[in-house]
Amino acid sequence: MARAINKSGDVAALGAMSGTSCDGVDAAVVVTDGHTIRHFGATGYRPYSPAEQAVLTRALGIWSGDLVDAATDVVEQAHLEVLGRFEDVDVIGFHGQTLAHAPRVQGTLQVGDGAWLAQATGVPVVWDFRTADVELGGEGAPLAPFFHFACAKYINATAPLAFLNLGGVGNLTYVDPAFDKPETAGALLAFDTGPANAPVNDLVRARLGMAFDKGGALARQGRVAQTVLEQFLKEAYFARMPPKSLDRNAFARVMSLVESLGDADAAATLTALCAASVLEGMRHCPSHPSRVLVTGGGRHNPVLMEMLAAALDCPVDPVEVVGLDGDMLEAQAFAFLAVRVARGLPTSCPGTTGVRAAVGGGTVSVPVATGLQQAGV
Repeated sequence: MARAINKSGDVAALGAMSGTSCDGVDAAVVVTDGHTIRHFGATGYRPYSPAEQAVLTRALGIWSGDLVDAATDVVEQAHLEVLGRFEDVDVIGFHGQTLAHAPRVQGTLQVGDGAWLAQATGVPVVWDFRTADVELGGEGAPLAPFFHFACAKYINATAPLAFLNLGGVGNLTYVDPAFDKPETAGALLAFDTGPANAPVNDLVRARLGMAFDKGGALARQGRVAQTVLEQFLKEAYFARMPPKSLDRNAFARVMSLVESLGDADAAATLTALCAASVLEGMRHCPSHPSRVLVTGGGRHNPVLMEMLAAALDCPVDPVEVVGLDGDMLEAQAFAFLAVRVARGLPTSCPGTTGVRAAVGGGTVSVPVATGLQQAGV
């Protein structure tokens, strides 16, 4: 049974994240007041089965219909299973699964019904984090930067630094910890850098039947095609000023650039595209960060990490070197953001999504004996 969400003081928030890699659901507890991270709690993971992954990947880029309904069922049941393992939490932050993201055209779509999940778990659920930001002119992504700001304070950072998340898509958060609040102008700059793991994953799945290039072993054997790299960097996206965001398949056409290459050369080239995207993104930072802390699955690829270290003129390390959990950072982010939403605090600002003013998105759904009570916060 969940305790009430107090109006002040620390609460135990449980966040859940299902990313664009569609590999499974991460869940993690953060004890926080919505400003400061007090400590990190238990974590959990529920992988998607191959059949479930197939349902989700078929629905990517789709906005409605039977494929979306099927994906919704998979997402809700998987989340209920993993979240049910936790006890004594006050609130759940439920991101859902992004299937389509085109903020300037159709909006953004994360499937999964937080109201249903609240009733099923008996715990208040904060969800639909992105819609309000998009409606106010923002990109709706990335949303982890306010949590990254709190992480910088948690590790006692004193100089500007960057958090680099390498999931299906890469995104970068520049943090200046000299500021007191994340929404203050100059405290944060965030944006999607470009494709990260998605192209390599798609390549090895299509050609070799593998889920990903484990340890960068295939890329290690290959040679980067520099002409492909140069052609890729001519994409208009890289010249756009941030904030800016991408759909998981926004660079799907990049696969045509490597179709004539052998498996190893194609993997090496697609890996290099990710590192080159990050280098291009770093040029937008207000000052050169003192270090780059890498989270997400990409940090497990030593070839990619070596490419980043060679390209960036500062230390590049996995977030574990400062005591954070790179596998759970996004789930922890939505735990933290859930508390901010519940307390009326902003979760994005012009520097993170391009929204017109700092905004606290999200809907709070509270389980009740009969029916469901929902309130926008």
